[in-house]
Amino acid sequence: MLFPVSGVEVNPLIPPLVAVVVSTFTSMGGVSGAFLLLPFQVSILGFTSPAVSPTNLVFNIVAIPSGVYRFIREGRMNWPVTWVVIIGTLPGLWFGALIRINWLPDPKNFKLFVGCVLLYIGLRLLYDQTPWAKRKKAKIMEFEARVQERLKAVMAQAGTTTGRGLPPAARVKTAGWSLKRVAYEFLGETFSFNAPALFILALVVGLIGGTYGIGGGAIIAPFLAAIFELPIYTIAGAALMGTFITSVAGVGIYYGLALGYPGCETGVTPDLALGALFGIGGFIGMYIGARLQKFIPGTIIRLGLGIIISSLALRYILGFFVG
Repeated sequence: MLFPVSGVEVNPLIPPLVAVVVSTFTSMGGVSGAFLLLPFQVSILGFTSPAVSPTNLVFNIVAIPSGVYRFIREGRMNWPVTWVVIIGTLPGLWFGALIRINWLPDPKNFKLFVGCVLLYIGLRLLYDQTPWAKRKKAKIMEFEARVQERLKAVMAQAGTTTGRGLPPAARVKTAGWSLKRVAYEFLGETFSFNAPALFILALVVGLIGGTYGIGGGAIIAPFLAAIFELPIYTIAGAALMGTFITSVAGVGIYYGLALGYPGCETGVTPDLALGALFGIGGFIGMYIGARLQKFIPGTIIRLGLGIIISSLALRYILGFFVG
């Protein structure tokens, strides 16, 4: 089957099947599969024009809504974090799209950029498994364990379970806003973060995401937990919602930029059909991954992903200088 927008010719069953496999394993490792689907499109399908970046964002638009709905339904959506992330990411997406179209249209240069992003993700996954990294994260894990214990107690007292309407104490509530600091309440405790700092982080992540074609959740979530010291329970939904909204905006930005490049719409606008097929596979893969995660040790998953991603990154980077 020929996809006219991208020029890719492939059996329509291949994109969703690849996305199922990728998303099953990456979701078990706590990261999105979008960053690995782009190399597949570039290296295997030969989809190398700037349009591959927004096409990859379509994957998030199709695959994420079910997860976002669940977080909102359970009262676990942290709107203060979500809005700061979105406000910071949107301008970054715009500049990232401009960089992709104007300075990285050449496949060789784009592969170098992709390699650098993948190398960061791969090395971070490997570093997280080292003894010194685990010692550093011990404090965070202890804090998370206490949060989970308190959460179970509150839910048991209210006679409810995750998936249904949660008791007020287990829901995330906005406590206060200012240009410098944002606060929210959770389990009777108030958490706050520096709004300008998170805005700058989101801006950088948006720039990378707009250029690469990812929402940025895999990059920003670890910073929210480790640097801003926010409970993972309260930031997972925000990272997912931020990825979804910025993916929608990213696709719109590329459509808007196509108007400024008459005659090259097929090289800038996303291939919605191809992206949707990847998204359908991702939707299924994330569900399977969530089911299988408890049967496979997290260390093995993250080590395997780290080795695969780092190897692919080095191949792209070395290919730029040797090829």
